[in-house]
Amino acid sequence: MKVLAAMSGGVDSSVAAARMVDAGHDVVGVHLALSQTPGTLRTGSRGCCSKEDAGDARRVADVLRIPFYVWDFADKFNEDVIDDFVSSYARGETPNPCVRCNERIKFSALAARALALGFDAVVTGHYARLSDGRLRRAVDKDKDQSYVLAVLTAGQLRHAAFPIGDTPKSQIRAEAARRGLAVADKPDSHDICFIPSGDTRAFLGARIGVRRGSVVDQGGAVLASHDGVHGFTIGQRKGLGIAGPGPDGQPRYVTAIDAASGTVQVGSAADLEVWRLTGHQPVFTAGVAPTGPVECAVQVRAHGEVVDAVAELTGDELAVRLRTPLRGVAPGQTLVLYRPDPAGDEVLGSATIASAA
Repeated sequence: MKVLAAMSGGVDSSVAAARMVDAGHDVVGVHLALSQTPGTLRTGSRGCCSKEDAGDARRVADVLRIPFYVWDFADKFNEDVIDDFVSSYARGETPNPCVRCNERIKFSALAARALALGFDAVVTGHYARLSDGRLRRAVDKDKDQSYVLAVLTAGQLRHAAFPIGDTPKSQIRAEAARRGLAVADKPDSHDICFIPSGDTRAFLGARIGVRRGSVVDQGGAVLASHDGVHGFTIGQRKGLGIAGPGPDGQPRYVTAIDAASGTVQVGSAADLEVWRLTGHQPVFTAGVAPTGPVECAVQVRAHGEVVDAVAELTGDELAVRLRTPLRGVAPGQTLVLYRPDPAGDEVLGSATIASAA
């Protein structure tokens, strides 16, 4: 099989490429240049896509003796991931840019180019597994990335490979060291790759500007002013600009955001509980939509709590009733459905949360 290995310059994608070489596939490595200013996107373990990362990927390719290229996807990444991230926050939503990158860059734009060039599959270092065409959680549950891959269609999964999903991260590092790969001890990237400073509020503020509004309590009383709803997300406790706890002496959290009026509402932890979710743009990873209510397990954050639920597709919307409430669910997040079998590791599908109640 002729495969294109997406090589970020990290240990995971490096070992993934190496395993495909060992398996006898015809492997070509490619590093995606996603930043329009690549010299600025790594600070220690923060950020990615820097010149340092491209160099690390090239050195691994040399060790593996495979062809290596750098493909410039910076403009498309800026439009489909960064611009989407900014506009989503401006609407009072909380998006996951890793989900959008997988959906629109790695397994859409990159895969399309790979298939056009005659490759059979795109290989990545994601911690997930494919079994009989079904997307499943990784063996290493702490590193599992099936959540951020749950937006992929059955067609996209047919042309994907995740060679390291069956191995714990510690063993991946040890394997990289045995292979003589210099990235064996390279720190994992954290936070949002295109915000190496880690200051999301400042990043958004520089792009959205000042859009003043009010912080109000559950009764509508104004508690403080703010410079824009992009500085808040549902469930946020710190940085609210209000003095002290609520009247009951308990901490206050962001419970609702109205971007149109610029209003950020705060309340108690109990006010964060939701029992129903509505999702749009549903994707079912096996390629078949359910015909009625489906018992499932739901996850709404990459490493968040998993709760039992019932999901049903109505038209082009996915309605989910939770058996146990979740807290701090925000529009723009991705809800992922898992099959509630003893293993609980098969992904059924996903949708973008439009509302929660």
